[in-house]
Amino acid sequence: MKSRKISKDLYVDWHSVAPGIWRIRDIFVNIYLVHNTADNTWVLIDAGLPGSAKKIKKVASELFWPAAQPSAILLTHAHFDHTGSLRKLADEWDVPVYAHIMEKPYLTGASAYPPPDPFAGGGLMSLISFSYPKGPIDISDRFVALPADGSVPYLPGWKYVHTPGHAPGHVSFFRQSDRVLIAGDAFVTTDQESALSVMLQKRKLQGPPKYFTYNWGSAERSVKLLAALEPSIAVTGHGKPMEGEEMRQSLHDLADHFADEAVPSSGRYTEEPALVNLEGVQYVPPFDNRKLILPAAAIAAAVALGIFLITKSRRRHQYFS
Repeated sequence: MKSRKISKDLYVDWHSVAPGIWRIRDIFVNIYLVHNTADNTWVLIDAGLPGSAKKIKKVASELFWPAAQPSAILLTHAHFDHTGSLRKLADEWDVPVYAHIMEKPYLTGASAYPPPDPFAGGGLMSLISFSYPKGPIDISDRFVALPADGSVPYLPGWKYVHTPGHAPGHVSFFRQSDRVLIAGDAFVTTDQESALSVMLQKRKLQGPPKYFTYNWGSAERSVKLLAALEPSIAVTGHGKPMEGEEMRQSLHDLADHFADEAVPSSGRYTEEPALVNLEGVQYVPPFDNRKLILPAAAIAAAVALGIFLITKSRRRHQYFS
């Protein structure tokens, strides 16, 4: 991992993860720039947190100048940490935004996502998830549905796989020539529920972030689909890249033991998923108030500590990572 100073006042944590693919770490989420060698163009996959537009544009200028504008922005899904700078970048670049048709309600102002479950994961990132934006945003003028045939616009040789569970229209991108997988949040490579793990970026392949996953049955099927691809390299929405036989074995282990390794024992969506369709969320299972077993003071302390850790990570990231 390298931090590079690409302007007088901007350090950005970015590096190559596979031929023609670069990863930007944006505090606790990843952004990817993918080169199309056929015509020397590129696309952006996901748009990070609010305020990340400057760093994305700086990296793009260094990599692709004078073609520093992408052909399009592609989304794995539309959760807040993947779309924070979406409107700003799409408007400044004047480019389309491609996402799965099932993400349309959350990108056109029609529906918010199912509410996060702060008691699903047990870590600080889960506990403060009630405060995370859950949408919707409205980029109706930019939204374009991904082709139904699985092809990826502007990226010949790639396909997308519909991998719902974490989000209704979640997709993962796969380059067949060298089996590189951009998994999004279908699975991740760090313990995303733990603020400490998020800060340290310790590698651990595990299921999707628990606090936003609304359908665990779909999430399990999605992991099985991705494991069957036998990827050589897996890069995800959270955590560092993983590759090789050890990664593939970990992914198969997750697919084979998903209920034990990924599904929370008592989350809001553990027994019953939220129901969604092309119009958005139609039903959310009721929250069981009996699960509020933590005293209010402990919750407040956890929230305060989580906010402190994230703020500290943001400041550190600006200069060192």
